Amino acid sequence: MTLKSLKQIFLLIGLASIVAASPHVASAPALPNPVLNFIGTEQFTDKGKPSVRYVFEVFNRSEYPDAMFAAAPDLPPCGMNTKASRTWVDIFDQSGKRLYGFCAFSKPADLQKVWFALEEGVVPPSWVYIEMNDRQTNTKYKSNLSETSN
Repeated sequence: MTLKSLKQIFLLIGLASIVAASPHVASAPALPNPVLNFIGTEQFTDKGKPSVRYVFEVFNRSEYPDAMFAAAPDLPPCGMNTKASRTWVDIFDQSGKRLYGFCAFSKPADLQKVWFALEEGVVPPSWVYIEMNDRQTNTKYKSNLSETSN
């Protein structure tokens, strides 16, 4: 058994305990918490500065209904975007500091690439998690902690 498969087993066990202990709003469908998995890094340039993007996937993204990511013009906008999605996704470090967010995902498959970026040379947090905030039902789905390296 590889280290990566052991990590995935521990993530799934942790997810099961989180799901069992998580309260949900009565009007929200019973959905699992996201299982966050580190994919790797990508080098890129941001405003002329070398940067690193830390990329993750939500392993169980197919378990979420399309409706959660539909445009929601009746809810508050995301900046100038008046058609932001019903569910927003934020990524946090292990201490709860928000690193980045997504407010315009249009389908669960978009959860295949969730990321945050830092300038090259900046040490990333050791662990991160995401929260998916379904703004229509006022339900938050919090993921497991995921490492920022393999």
